[in-house]
Amino acid sequence: MSSISKLPTAILRGIAGVVATALVLAAAGCDPGAGAAVNQDGAVLNPVSLAPSPAIAADPGVFEDRILFGQSAAFSGPASELGIGMKLGIEAAFAEANRAGGVHGRRLELTSIDDTYEPELAIANTTQLIEEEAVFALIGAVGTPTSRSAVPVARASDVPYVGPFTGAAFLRDADALPNVVNLRASYNQETEEMVARLTTDLGVERIAVMYQDDSFGRAGYNGTMAALERRGMELAAEGLYPRNTTAVKTGLLDLRRGNPEAVILVGAYQPIAALIAWARHIGMDWEFITISFVGSNALAEELGRLDPAGGEGVFVTQVVPFPHDASIPSVAAYHRALAEYDPNAVPGFVSLEGYLTGRLAIAALDWCGPRLSRDCFLASLHRAEYIDLDGFLLDYGAHDNQGSDTVFLTMIASDGGYIPIDTLPSKNP
Repeated sequence: MSSISKLPTAILRGIAGVVATALVLAAAGCDPGAGAAVNQDGAVLNPVSLAPSPAIAADPGVFEDRILFGQSAAFSGPASELGIGMKLGIEAAFAEANRAGGVHGRRLELTSIDDTYEPELAIANTTQLIEEEAVFALIGAVGTPTSRSAVPVARASDVPYVGPFTGAAFLRDADALPNVVNLRASYNQETEEMVARLTTDLGVERIAVMYQDDSFGRAGYNGTMAALERRGMELAAEGLYPRNTTAVKTGLLDLRRGNPEAVILVGAYQPIAALIAWARHIGMDWEFITISFVGSNALAEELGRLDPAGGEGVFVTQVVPFPHDASIPSVAAYHRALAEYDPNAVPGFVSLEGYLTGRLAIAALDWCGPRLSRDCFLASLHRAEYIDLDGFLLDYGAHDNQGSDTVFLTMIASDGGYIPIDTLPSKNP
């Protein structure tokens, strides 16, 4: 037996990751160097040692003193709080890096354009950002239908598409979309957690789903159906509403006919808040649990405006840690960066995701060194090792473009704020 076979599995996995990274980055024009070390868990300790090859020429968006990123997202309309939050978080991360002198001496700049959460505008904006603004990469897009429209445009030009605010399954096909890098857990993972908690914690047997009538809503619907089928359960009822509207009354009536105990909600905050408020108004004592895309802060505020009882007892799955718990290192770093960038900004789930997305991009830029290329940027993000963002661990690989698989649970409390929970509490303990 060879001596290397006696090494702990984690260390072997880490060594394999370093070798794989070296080969991938070398192919992309980067020189991994000889300084990469692996800890007992197989994680690379000094990824900044990945230096570039001097033969690399600058790609669009890379200048001697700055790097340009582009964002097409909703800054108006029913999903506006999501675009605003992602932009805030990314800019806080970029400003933090810029205060430290930039990345290898280059400042990071973000150009953001409003697509109002409409696919046609997302195509036009993405084309403008690539062809006219000549950005290096796209970052922080919001939504499934908009990403489905924009990604082919980015793919055609081999432009990185980093950290979209969506858990859609099609974006997680790393072989078909090598330019896409996801930060968050998928909608399939969120809906699996929802059904697991509803059935295990509350003993719910009749589950319905209310979803937006587009590719985003269908992604959540499909995830819900798959989770139910794994348990031999059938859907109690389904309701739909048109994107960018609050026309939920027909869907509400469809739900009521199915007599559900719980409703999984897949939509934006304004229509989802309207659905919950109307359901409670007509006496429906259902459990409500909504997917992270809803925009948690905006949902709580909208429910407080529409319903005298506010959103108390509404559950929301999350894909980032609790943004008010500064005992979590990644959250503490986010608080510092946010306070420096905008002292009046209120921490929230969406801007935390934007901040972590910005940090992810910064890590890739750092690893590529001064002679930056899109190929090196993507190769470093697809490397088979952990990326540690102050304790928020991301794990990518050659055929895995999703960094996090973690789903968190939260609930709206009586004061309209959120509290983190491990299980769903019963209304009648």
